[in-house]
Amino acid sequence: MIFRGFYIMLLSLVQTINSYLSDYVLVILLLGVGLWYSIRTGFVQIRYFGYGMKKTFGELSLSGKKHAAGMSSFQALATAIAAQVGTGNIVGASGAILTGGPGAIFWMWVIAFFGMATIYAEAILAQETRVVREDGSIHGGPVYYITTAFRGPFGQFLARFFAVAIILALGFFGCMVQSNSIGSTISTAFGIPSWIVGIALVIFCGAIFLGDIKRLASVTEKVVPVMALVFLIGGLAVLVLRIQYLPATFAMIFRYAFQPQAILGGGLGYALKTAISQGAKRGLFSNEAGMGSTPHAHAQANVAHPHDQGVVAMIGVFIDTFVVLTLNSLVIISTMYTPDGVLANGYMGAVVDTIGKANLAQNAFGTVFGAGFGNMFVAICLFFFAFSTILGWNLFGKINMQYLFGDKSYKIYTVIALVFIFLGTLASNDLVWELSDMFNQLMVIPNVIALFALTKMVQGCTKGLKK
Repeated sequence: MIFRGFYIMLLSLVQTINSYLSDYVLVILLLGVGLWYSIRTGFVQIRYFGYGMKKTFGELSLSGKKHAAGMSSFQALATAIAAQVGTGNIVGASGAILTGGPGAIFWMWVIAFFGMATIYAEAILAQETRVVREDGSIHGGPVYYITTAFRGPFGQFLARFFAVAIILALGFFGCMVQSNSIGSTISTAFGIPSWIVGIALVIFCGAIFLGDIKRLASVTEKVVPVMALVFLIGGLAVLVLRIQYLPATFAMIFRYAFQPQAILGGGLGYALKTAISQGAKRGLFSNEAGMGSTPHAHAQANVAHPHDQGVVAMIGVFIDTFVVLTLNSLVIISTMYTPDGVLANGYMGAVVDTIGKANLAQNAFGTVFGAGFGNMFVAICLFFFAFSTILGWNLFGKINMQYLFGDKSYKIYTVIALVFIFLGTLASNDLVWELSDMFNQLMVIPNVIALFALTKMVQGCTKGLKK
């Protein structure tokens, strides 16, 4: 009874903190730094979009060449996308739509558009401040450009704050969220007990965690393109069969972005705040632009110029939000919110007892493919999405663990991470989701402060470049 009371109190406290962070701090910081870098780089996400696509897909390979240290540009992008494309694209987007209405997707697009400029800056700074050790290993990420921006105790404090936040947010709680989504969807689709799924995950992840960065790169460069293609084929098939509802689907996204009370109920002010905050929070959890996670991957890229990895990083956000997340959202809205859908009148009444963020996508695909196949399709896709995210997030946490406690600390870190992965498959826990959100959002603060401080370094890499 005492434990239950403490749990409720802690959950309420974390939810309150998250509401202030997502409703005010996060929106201001993400939109602010994205708009700042869009202007200061002459809207690099537009000017160099074509060049970024060429650099990305012109060098695409499922079996990249070996490097003495680090990764190829595509391997670094694949690792970044592995981290970006996870439960945030399916479960997170589902939660945003349920809570903030279809209009939340519009605000995800806004966050992502400006986020492309933000992640461009993050990748450049990761390249410019990375450290190559005597053994040839490459270490880079926000802790390195934070301490470049601010020398002395203040910089050390910000860097250590960031390192602790990312270890908890991604390395532990975040991986727990990912494994929970894997366990619940596989259990629903195939009837396999979650604890068996947990054991299998621990074995697969452990084998990769204990390898070097080359093993991780070899896995992500193969898994990411294949998993994205499978999901795209399935999603496009649904949209083709529901093509008559697509105009109404896009209309709902734009209408409910500015009139969310029509679907959420309540007053305009509260509904609009909910739609925007859900878009910002889940947009961050999905594309991670401004959060400071993917720079760890981009720092590993072997490129001729930091700008080259910056434009490739932009394409990662584009793929994550404007392709994968948007496709999933269109499937959900075109099947569930249309006049013949169960959410046509909003997320209220008896439907709340049967549909949640964990199974919304399965129900949406099941509307067209049948419940059985829909459940299996989403479960398989989510497995690869979340599994690849676990791999990327573990690497990011490991780099920061080594920064704080030295190279040998990764063994202890790996054991703790595997325990969290297993526990995540056993039960859904609202507190775990909220803690993951809280530390995700706290990471943004020191990262964005450093991004503003290092504007001249980013501009120096951008000036004088030809399209």
